[in-house]
This record gives sequence, structure tokens and C-alpha cells, in this order.
Amino acid sequence: MKAAVFEGNAPTLVVEDIPRPNPRRGEVLVKVSACGVCHTDLHVLRSEVAFPVPAVLGHEVSGTVAELGDDVEGLEVGDPVVCSFIMPCGVCRHCVRGAEDLCEKFFAYNRLGGTLYDGETRLSRADGTPLAMYSMGGLAEYCVVPATDVFRVPEGVGLGEVSILGCSSFTAYGAVANVAQIVVGDRVAVIAAGGVGSSIVQFAKAAGATQIIAVDVGDDKLTAVAALGATHTVNSSVTDPVEAIREITGGTGVRVAFEALGRADTFATALNVLDDGGRAVVVGIAPAGSTGEIDLARLVRRKLEIRGSYGARARTDMPALLAMVAAGTVRPESVITRRYTIDDVDEAYRALGRGEIVGRAIVEFP
Repeated sequence: MKAAVFEGNAPTLVVEDIPRPNPRRGEVLVKVSACGVCHTDLHVLRSEVAFPVPAVLGHEVSGTVAELGDDVEGLEVGDPVVCSFIMPCGVCRHCVRGAEDLCEKFFAYNRLGGTLYDGETRLSRADGTPLAMYSMGGLAEYCVVPATDVFRVPEGVGLGEVSILGCSSFTAYGAVANVAQIVVGDRVAVIAAGGVGSSIVQFAKAAGATQIIAVDVGDDKLTAVAALGATHTVNSSVTDPVEAIREITGGTGVRVAFEALGRADTFATALNVLDDGGRAVVVGIAPAGSTGEIDLARLVRRKLEIRGSYGARARTDMPALLAMVAAGTVRPESVITRRYTIDDVDEAYRALGRGEIVGRAIVEFP
């Protein structure tokens, strides 16, 4: 099968033919229909986060069930499915209390080691060289996924488009539904209107926020996110975003500010636009060791909150996401602006790195 391999010595993906993997007990082999082109992969390609190499990246996957491992129930060969980037083990101390976004095995085995939860990868070259898996290693024609992370796609939902639910929408949903605790009538700001930010706008609107202020440096992204529900937009390359948001909100600021880029300056913006008692939800992935400054006196006296949000809870939140898509509340197809083949995958990530992709892009497989 074809797979995009990252060697680690340059931010480049090379398409290779490698053996098709086999699922083990409790696992599912998925024939990939589409894989999202995500900034999180870009962090690995740029060596901003440590990950074993050589590796197959790709963590937003949709497709059809090709084979079932032993002891897998509730799925059949041929089922259309989608998977999230956090693949819960279902048995660690966090998973059993419903905090699958903190799954110990996912972080210890996959994010640090590039393996599944027996400590072995399912991917290799023909000569036996192991290939690390970033999540399921979805930039390939087939991938192996724990059954705890495989969800049937409702009838009538586009299989290719739904792939981007696995990270950007999944992460945005977790931030809005599980962390921000938006109530009807809230004012919110979304700092950075890329893939995650644009999804946050959609979920904030669905949650009842009546003022949604999107901030970015690109007018094209701001135009796109306005169509998704942003009531106001601010180009921070032209206008001071803190002053603009204060003016838009009559001087008070917002109750919830989402930081969706992972930079010290956007983190500062999120804090500085908060109303008294407001909450900053930090979603963007920053390079390891990145820091941000906090005015401790304001934090205490104005009763501000700072919460981190990483992904969501696969077994409860992915079904909820799929239900929203089926109902038309969330429209993943509306944010996909570019489609690539596996042979063009390196150019897809180069375009992403150059900032040329407005909305989202996917790699499609025949």
C-alpha cells in the first residue's frame, strides 16, 4: 500500500509502498477514504515536538472497515467509519473516570513512542524497519485503529468530508462543550481563525453565544469564518485586537476567549480581552517549552480562569459530533477548500506551512 513517510531529517513526506498492516485483538483495519491535512502534523514535520522516526503521520481519518481483530463487537466489514486523534485505551485510570482526553496509554505509548498499546507499531517497511505511528498513521491507504476509537458514520453524511472531525472539530468541540461552559447570550472571542478556530466559531454559535469575535491576520480567513457564524471580525495585523474587542463589547471584554494558535502573543491577547470573571481556554499547540506571561494581580483580583483543552472524549464526544453533522448543525464540508491525492501529500503540507490553505484540506484515497 502507499504511505507517506517522514524520515525526520527534513520537513518532507515521501510516498513509499509498504506492507498492509494487520489488526490485532481489539483493533480495526480501516481502508482510508480521507485524511485531514493538520497543523499538528506540521509541528512534527518541523521538529517542534519530539516524535520517533521514520514515521507515518496523519491523525484525522475516515474510511471503511476492512478487517476486524478478535473481540471487536458492534462493527462490520464495510461499515463507514471515522476516528479521532486521541485513541482511548479504555482501561487506564483516566479513561475509566471518563477523562479520555488524558488517556495514559495514548500519551505514553503513542505520543511518546509511536506505537499502539502493546508497545509495538503496526507499520513497517518491506525490510522490516518499523515505522512509528502518529495516532493511527492515517496518511496511508490502510491504518490500524483501536476499536475504542472507531465510530460508524451516519447514513447520508459525506465520508471524505467527515475525516476532519478527528482533530480540528474534535478539539474545538472539547474546548467549547467540556471546558468553556458557554451559556446562552455569552460573548466570546476566538483568537486565530484556522481549522480549530473556525470550528470553535461553529460550536460557540450552536451553544448559544450571541457575540462571537474572530481575530486573525488574514482577511480571507476572517471572511470565511464570518460565513460560519462570527458576528465580528478583527484583522490583528491592522488593528489592535484588544482595543477592538473592548470597543465591540462596550468596554467590558468577553466572558470566554479561545486561544487557537499556540503562541505567547495570542495567549496574551486572550487574557487581555477577558471580562471580570472571564475564562481563557488555551487550545493551540505550542512548541515544547513555550511560556506565556500572566499578570498575577489581575488574575486574582478579577477572578480570571485559565484552562487548557486538548482534544475531547472520544467515546462520548465523537458520537455527539456525528449527530450534529447529521442534523446539519455542523458542516465539515463547508470548511474544506483543498483536496489532494496521496502522491501530492508533501505539497499539501508545504502549502499549509506557507499559510496558503484557507479553511481545511484533505488527502483523498481512491
